[in-house]
Amino acid sequence: MEVKTWFITGAGRGLGMDIAKAALSAGHRVIASGRNTDSVLKAVGESDNLFVVKLDVTDSADAELAVKAVVERFGRIDILVNNAANFYGGYFEELTPEQVEKQLATVLIGPMNVTRAVLPIMRKQRSGHVISISSGAGLQGFEFNSAYCAAKFGLEGWMESLQPEVAPFGISTTIVNPGFFRTELLTKKSSTYAELNIEDYAERKAAQLEWWQAQNGKQVGDPAKLAQALIKIVNEKQPPHRFIAGVDAITVAEQKIANLQAEIGAYRELSLSLSYEYE
Repeated sequence: MEVKTWFITGAGRGLGMDIAKAALSAGHRVIASGRNTDSVLKAVGESDNLFVVKLDVTDSADAELAVKAVVERFGRIDILVNNAANFYGGYFEELTPEQVEKQLATVLIGPMNVTRAVLPIMRKQRSGHVISISSGAGLQGFEFNSAYCAAKFGLEGWMESLQPEVAPFGISTTIVNPGFFRTELLTKKSSTYAELNIEDYAERKAAQLEWWQAQNGKQVGDPAKLAQALIKIVNEKQPPHRFIAGVDAITVAEQKIANLQAEIGAYRELSLSLSYEYE
């Protein structure tokens, strides 16, 4: 087996922790990053193949420093996993501009910051694999998820565009769309809900809050199994550009496809009538 160097963001808890543990168990070198290095080390556990670095993904200078430290230690980065995330739940009108900006900063701009710092290393190697953890919410918009979906949709558009840009350098990209996995995304540490109250949304907001808060700890997906699936994917000769992860994520993806087909069919004639007429 070829030993690879993994760089994982948000490794202090949740899926990032499980990915780090799975990569270490498979014999790889792991850079586990997070805002609090003590928390990351405690979560992942000590190992000769583990290097813990401080990283706030919303800070581009922090990303540059972290990557520099990694290259000085290991000389290369083979796999980047953009995993760090948070969740701002609420109806769009009740979310403040600052909350929307914070959502975008972590889920969209954060992966861009880290990837921008890593790509020169991968280009020099003429090899590498960038994995970004998206969501079913990157495929389909959901009520009460406007900020989160906006960030994940943006992540996917960026990743899909990045793929043909970096492929000539031997760099692969994979978008991962998990459904509900039993991570810590819905805990108080990672979730924030809109505080502004608009009467027209009050009844639905109460129901949404009750539903979302009840999901924590009851998600059907096993993050340890998802981590093992990623170990398998990175060893493929041609890794997938997208991996739909979990039975509920497949349901969302198939429904999105069906909705698109229905919309295309309903307005096909009108759509096809929009070209210039040429004699």
